[in-house]
Formats: sequence, structure tokens, C-alpha cells
Amino acid sequence: MDIISKKWALLIINTIGNSNTIRYSEIRDTLGEINSKVLSDRLKELEKAGLIKREAYAEIPPRVEYSLTKDGKALQEAIVPMMKWVYSKNTEGTNTPCDIMYRETKI
Repeated sequence: MDIISKKWALLIINTIGNSNTIRYSEIRDTLGEINSKVLSDRLKELEKAGLIKREAYAEIPPRVEYSLTKDGKALQEAIVPMMKWVYSKNTEGTNTPCDIMYRETKI
């Protein structure tokens, strides 16, 4: 609970879950407002918790891809109803990261 309650953690899970695999820069670009250090820290925490998998390829330039583990996929499925509820409360039509993630959810 400590990890997923941190800012951006659930949006990162959903962003990764919307792709089979995704690169760091794609996550950063999708989330838009996230600080690179925060993104890097959250990815490390989520990987340590067993929610995401990090795969590094020995290429030039280096390539790293992220995907959800089985537990990460289960978490994404669990948060979709919460995102739906939050999105339904958005009467002002804002474009917050949560709104964007909900519209892009592929579950």
C-alpha cells in the first residue's frame, strides 16, 4: 500500500499496462507533467515490489523496456473502477493525467 499510494504510481501502472512493453521516454511523454527523478524512483519501487518488470537490452544505444507482471496486471484491473469513478466526477472537463489515463485504458 505504501508504494501504490505514492503520487504517480497508479498512473504509471496504468500507462505500462496499456502497452505490452513501453520505454522510459514513452512513459514520461504519456504522463507529461511527471518529473524524471520521480518517474525513475517510482519505476524502481514498482519493480522492487514485483508489479513491473524491467528488461534491459545490451544494445548501442541501450534500450530498456517495462511491462507489467501478473500482480501488476491484477492491480491495473483493480484500479480501473476507481479511475472510472474519478473520471465521472470530472464535470469541468479537465485534462488531468488521471483523465487522460482513464480514456486510454485498454482493459
